[in-house]
Amino acid sequence: MLLNGSDIIVECLLEQGADTVFGYPGGAVLNIYDSLYKYSDKIHHIITSHEQGACHAADGYARSTGKTGVVIATSGPGATNLITGIATAYMDSVPLVAITGNVSRNLLGLDSFQEVDITGITMPITKHNFIVQNVEDLADTLRLAFKIAGSGRKGPVLVDIPKDITAMSTEYTPMPAAAPEPFAAPDEEAINKAVQLIAEAKRPYIYTGGGVISSNASAELKQLAELCDAPVSSSLMGQGAYDETDRRYIGMLGMHGTVKAAYALNHCDLFIGIGTRFSDRVTGDTSVFGKNAKMIHIDIDPAEFNKNIDVCTTINGDVAEVLKKLNSKLTQKHNPEWCTEILDGDFGEPVQVGTEALPVTPQMVIKKLDELTSGEAIISTEVGQNQMWAAQYYDFKKPRHFVSSGGLGTMGFGLGASLGAKVGNPDKTVVNIAGDGSFAMNLNELITASTHGINIIQLVINNHVLGMVRQWQRLFYNKHFSQTTLDARHIDYVKLGEAFNIKTFVIEKCEDIEPVLTNALEISKSAPVMIEVRIDRDINVLPMIPAGKPVVDPITHIDTEE
Repeated sequence: MLLNGSDIIVECLLEQGADTVFGYPGGAVLNIYDSLYKYSDKIHHIITSHEQGACHAADGYARSTGKTGVVIATSGPGATNLITGIATAYMDSVPLVAITGNVSRNLLGLDSFQEVDITGITMPITKHNFIVQNVEDLADTLRLAFKIAGSGRKGPVLVDIPKDITAMSTEYTPMPAAAPEPFAAPDEEAINKAVQLIAEAKRPYIYTGGGVISSNASAELKQLAELCDAPVSSSLMGQGAYDETDRRYIGMLGMHGTVKAAYALNHCDLFIGIGTRFSDRVTGDTSVFGKNAKMIHIDIDPAEFNKNIDVCTTINGDVAEVLKKLNSKLTQKHNPEWCTEILDGDFGEPVQVGTEALPVTPQMVIKKLDELTSGEAIISTEVGQNQMWAAQYYDFKKPRHFVSSGGLGTMGFGLGASLGAKVGNPDKTVVNIAGDGSFAMNLNELITASTHGINIIQLVINNHVLGMVRQWQRLFYNKHFSQTTLDARHIDYVKLGEAFNIKTFVIEKCEDIEPVLTNALEISKSAPVMIEVRIDRDINVLPMIPAGKPVVDPITHIDTEE
């Protein structure tokens, strides 16, 4: 059938299974938005307050559903406003297709109005990008973009489309949705070597990253843990890959991981890293990381092998397929002394304490939220202390319930991401946990929540400081709290909520916690809601390993006396 380029774009989105897109219109994408108008009964478009929010929403949609997210922006500043969102998705291997408009081909390279070389700009932060030069190539380019985004180590792909291409017509033939590129079977010799190492180990330790979630390998991971009779910990991106209410789970590993996880790392004789890139926030001093253990590294991307940590054995492949193969060859292990020592031991995990004036702590609020939602909510976060508290105190039972910017650490990510997560999971409770600093960066997306009736709970942990930076300034910069005290902002969150037509509550006393959360959860069934949680500025994220130091002896107390 003969279609113009903009209709082909929408047909391809439908063909690839995309029923929801996030974006913001502009001159270079007017033809595309005209087609979205014509197809509005088939494809749901959500306009956000800012293109960055749209990209984060598409990202949150992808992380929480496992589908490829789609975002549309116009040329020039519309396209460049996607950069932070694309980089966020790239660092965390999130499948995303970004469609940008550009000036017509005859205006390219002339510094035309709202022209920018977006493919050149995004080359380092995409798996691949395209500029469509012929309308006949448009459909196949979009199909290839979806295929690349969802194959192997997933990630974002950008397709830049000049405006005249969207107006031209060509023949379009529908095709099936693009299947991911098949991955080679894992190497048999590497599998056998791993089997031998597991058989010989007396103190095995399993560490999981986001690759387990991306591969939908939680069931295989659980089977491996039981066969190895091993404790399990995770990275920030691995939250929920293993049921955190299970006895084997010992918490997050790394800079703000548990004391127990650090102890296990330093006393295990076999460390199995699965779907992880061994970030510096996990490893600390790489020269001593897991120095007493042999190491197995399983990952889909061979570029990660021996990049940060040298290991004995590497297994390249899709995590689910590798674990199926590995599990089929293992015999049941029993390590009662090791498991009793680690799983039943009391390692003195720090407990947060408020003040007489501000007695509420994040630990109290998040644990109560976990209890009231039975660990079934999708939790998005901003970046900083709020992010770590969410990871530490909410027990994620399932994958795709923790949505957070790990690799890039993007403040302002969580609210947009929560909107995408709620759109993708309308029957689930979605809560964005923010600090007051991060929340201020993209709070304009409350407009999107209110306008579209996207019924998230926005929880703002308000300590009037940039808490994580302040914590570092206290420890490493002689208490020079330079530009991290936000007292002068004087934001009235109740009035702010009223401005957006969003009911807002305040938690200031311990007895407020349960009734406010209960009320908010009820309201969120039919409308977005916001909660301000007032805490003391010197409640810190603990434990803590200083950057670049060994993961051996975590800091469990910080003296806050001035």
